[in-house]
Amino acid sequence: MDLTGRTVVITGAGRGFGRALALLAGRLGARVFVSARALAAAQKVADEVAADSGARVDAFACDLADPAAIRAFTEGIAAHADRVDVLINNGARYLDGPDLWDADDDAITDTIASGATGTLLTVKHVLPLLRASAGADVVNLVSSAAEARDHRSQAHPAFYTAKTAQAGFADILSHRLRPEGIRVISLYPPDFTDGDPLDSTWEHASRAADSPLTAQSVLDCVLFAIGQPRDCFIRSFHFEQM
Repeated sequence: MDLTGRTVVITGAGRGFGRALALLAGRLGARVFVSARALAAAQKVADEVAADSGARVDAFACDLADPAAIRAFTEGIAAHADRVDVLINNGARYLDGPDLWDADDDAITDTIASGATGTLLTVKHVLPLLRASAGADVVNLVSSAAEARDHRSQAHPAFYTAKTAQAGFADILSHRLRPEGIRVISLYPPDFTDGDPLDSTWEHASRAADSPLTAQSVLDCVLFAIGQPRDCFIRSFHFEQM
């Protein structure tokens, strides 16, 4: 797929899957904006993207639990770009522990704010730039934890709450933005194995029916969805559990 001339924004890009998304977007020719809670983490990835593909990339600090930080992040994007073609809502705090008492009140509040409110406010403040695109996509990395009666994860109930709220927001957003031609695509993966796209063997890792879901396969789903003709609105990807 060719993303030359397209502007891609990725939250939670300081490590893991967000970093992989940023590197891939750069390799495909996109103008890239990345954020992470710590500016140093975002800048490290931005430097990697620039060195890897020569893509234009800017880094920002953005705590998705902080509305002021989200506004500053989106204002920074607007200062460098006149539109956003792809917004990938990847950032969200994970919280471990099946019992309510496994986390304190601040961690619970932060988890719900970053995953739910953070996604909503990011879309709200990027929306003018999405509307300026000839064909914009909003991609949400949700989680199988948001699926009804999914009890497989040992995540804290706060994480389940955040992801369920994020899924509900994505559902109504897809309905309301479709008349404007803006697609909202949500992925509900279970836990998947990380990979490093700088490793030449990563793309060729074994992906058999009995293998764990890989980050490469999730990336392939994202590229498939945003690469479809504009009359094709793929609402969601749900993955069979092993």
